[in-house]
Amino acid sequence: MTETDAGRLTLRVDVTSPVPVYEQLREQVTALVGARQLVRGDRLPAARALAADLGLAVGTVARAYRELEATGVVQSRRRTGTVVAGPAAPAPAAGLVADAAADLVRIGRAAGWTDEQLVTALRAALLR
Repeated sequence: MTETDAGRLTLRVDVTSPVPVYEQLREQVTALVGARQLVRGDRLPAARALAADLGLAVGTVARAYRELEATGVVQSRRRTGTVVAGPAAPAPAAGLVADAAADLVRIGRAAGWTDEQLVTALRAALLR
């Protein structure tokens, strides 16, 4: 597991996970925006800097940023870089989902579950 803490942005990637790294980054940034930990106008680290911090290829981070831009979560601007455009989901729904996710993590941690076990449980619920 690799982690970076760039200002208010903490991202973790697990290169052993079956989830592609760019998707892990996209999901985490989207969740941070939905939880209002990142707000409109906040700058994301430059793709090169984030890739270096996480030990990833620049293209991997760039793909995550492109995916985020395609869904309207971020905007790429010349001179100012990549900035948060707004939430990917309406605020009430995002808040409910973020609260439920926080509950899942809290309960899982209390039970001694690992991150991978929590993710596996969530994926199983999605498949039902």
